[in-house]
Amino acid sequence: MEYREGERRERGKKIRMNQVWVPLSNVSPYLIKAVLIAEDDNFWRHEGFDYEAIQKAIEKDIKTMKFKFGGSTISQQLARNLYLSPAKNPLRKIREAIITWRMEKVLSKRRILELYLNVVEWGDGIFGVEAASRYYFGKPSSELIPQEAARLAAVLPNPRRYNPAGDQRYVLTRSNDIYLIMIQRGIVVPEYEELKEDSEPFLTEGPSSSPTKEGRTPSYE
Repeated sequence: MEYREGERRERGKKIRMNQVWVPLSNVSPYLIKAVLIAEDDNFWRHEGFDYEAIQKAIEKDIKTMKFKFGGSTISQQLARNLYLSPAKNPLRKIREAIITWRMEKVLSKRRILELYLNVVEWGDGIFGVEAASRYYFGKPSSELIPQEAARLAAVLPNPRRYNPAGDQRYVLTRSNDIYLIMIQRGIVVPEYEELKEDSEPFLTEGPSSSPTKEGRTPSYE
């Protein structure tokens, strides 16, 4: 937040930072699941670093000759969001790794996830899931339905470019992928007729469409 405020000051612009703290227990389990699917599917199992994801990211960087330093876990992202800048360079990655290692030693996974969901950027001046939920969908994060959760999770790689409530093709495609994984894992149990229908209506109707009826509420893990 301080980094973004500094950027604005340099450009002579003002922006009100929007953040509302919320405990993890008040966040929709659908949102938690969607974020883990999108950003760090091995979160509960790794100790801060997903070496397989890092290896794949490095291989992709070498292949494309675009060194983006991808494969970051939620723990790594939290370390960056709390203590470092968004700048991508080897020195920052080393500092990020040290902070991540330390956080994983002293904080529980639930606390790391709670901190992440409350400080992660979700748009220009929008930080944390509660502010994002209210801004984009006009409701507290506890009331997010699966489709809305999938949309919010989909934009995390570039929240200042993509609008979770919009109709950008990337948002529609990525959120639909996340939503279908939620169905496959039993996180969301649609009506039988909905399972038979093509998923294209979800892509075109957007967040204002009628919510899917869920058969049960998932746990956090």
